[in-house]
Amino acid sequence: MLLLVGGFLVLMLIGVPVAVSMAAASVLYLVIYGVAPDIIAAQRMIAGVESFPLLAVPFFILAGNLMNIAGVTGRIYAFALALVGWMKGGLAQVNIIGSVIFSGMSGTALADAAGIGTIEIKAMKDHGYPIDAAVGVTAASATLGPIFPPSLPFVIYGMMANVSIGALFMAGILPGVVMTVLMMVTVAIFAYRRGWGSDTPFELRRLAEAAGEVLVVAAFPLACYLLVQLGLSINVAVGIALLLLIAVDWYFDFSAVMALMTPIILIGGMTMGWFTPTEAAMAAVIWSLFLGLVRYRTMTLRTLAKASFDTIETTASVLFIVTAASIFAWLLTVSQAAQLFSTFIFALTDNMWVFLILVNVLMLVVGCFLDTIAAITILVPILLPVAAVYGINPVHFGLIMTLNLMIGLLHPPLGMVLFVLSRVAKLSVERTTMAILPWLVPLIVALILITFIPAITLWLPTQMGLIR
Repeated sequence: MLLLVGGFLVLMLIGVPVAVSMAAASVLYLVIYGVAPDIIAAQRMIAGVESFPLLAVPFFILAGNLMNIAGVTGRIYAFALALVGWMKGGLAQVNIIGSVIFSGMSGTALADAAGIGTIEIKAMKDHGYPIDAAVGVTAASATLGPIFPPSLPFVIYGMMANVSIGALFMAGILPGVVMTVLMMVTVAIFAYRRGWGSDTPFELRRLAEAAGEVLVVAAFPLACYLLVQLGLSINVAVGIALLLLIAVDWYFDFSAVMALMTPIILIGGMTMGWFTPTEAAMAAVIWSLFLGLVRYRTMTLRTLAKASFDTIETTASVLFIVTAASIFAWLLTVSQAAQLFSTFIFALTDNMWVFLILVNVLMLVVGCFLDTIAAITILVPILLPVAAVYGINPVHFGLIMTLNLMIGLLHPPLGMVLFVLSRVAKLSVERTTMAILPWLVPLIVALILITFIPAITLWLPTQMGLIR
């Protein structure tokens, strides 16, 4: 085991990509110790990506890319500006609300940071906010992407832990709300201390328009319910309600109603059993194409091709990491790393809360060095069996792991959101890191609450009958 883990760490520290480091260390371990024939190793690598839930990965990535090129990000930004731009520190609040909405479409922190984050940083800078504040709040709000459903890390975790992805999606809603509230409170504190004012005048008309869009979206499930009560089947009721919504949106030319409908369609479809979380990814792509080609007419063949090629590139890198991590995690299991870790932990403590504190510290460190997908694939087979002994619900554990790894995306040496925002804001990595540090406080507070109050995570999926 020392050769396997040590070889991986050495290769990674000298600058070899994470996936290549894992694959090379695994091959070296196999050659020296001969624990399995070459064909078995190849089969394990193929089995790592031969999974139905993994089909969601390319489709969620494509949906996020399509939303970016369809002009949806600009409409979401305009909607959030009308809703909260009049508050003190208005554009920082807009940043958070925009990320909440966009997270219901993209499922990744990187899509959030690179998409709507680009608009938000430029707007905050143009309105006189320090560039450090713009980068910091954008980084913090980007972590909401994989917490609110849909979520790529939840898909990978659900596959590795054999946990319902639908339950994970529902479990992320309340923690996402908690994180949003904490971040908005943080903005209010910064606004008070630094004298940030509002960025748009309070206009009752604009606020009423934004509130009207929210009411139109909220009326959709109500219309479905009323139509069902009139004796229509649920499928017919939803079809009629959706046609009415599209007609109202076209007539009044709302800026963001159809974009706001994305999470409603995805979550509602999964709740009604029309499609699985994996199939929901395809539904997200179809809805994105409808918005870009039919409703907003902002897509061209050139931008569509670019989104497709970007998706292929990102998907290939994700699946390469999953493949390499699969053989690496299997060798860790063969070398009894899980048993050794269990023995070590049980020798330290038999208290569940102390174990969770140790896990949080471990994953906060790991998140600084490993890609999110690689970390989940490697750590789940080691940590989840130990968590089960302590009686920790695997859905709760998945939220804790994902949030830890999202925080890891914000700081060096391998924080991908850090590097994306550094490039977008044209700042050095060092200055970007310092800009993000104060915004880690609400995230750490959220992590503590979610870790030590399991009901925040488990109440909603329990009420929906997804877990016991």
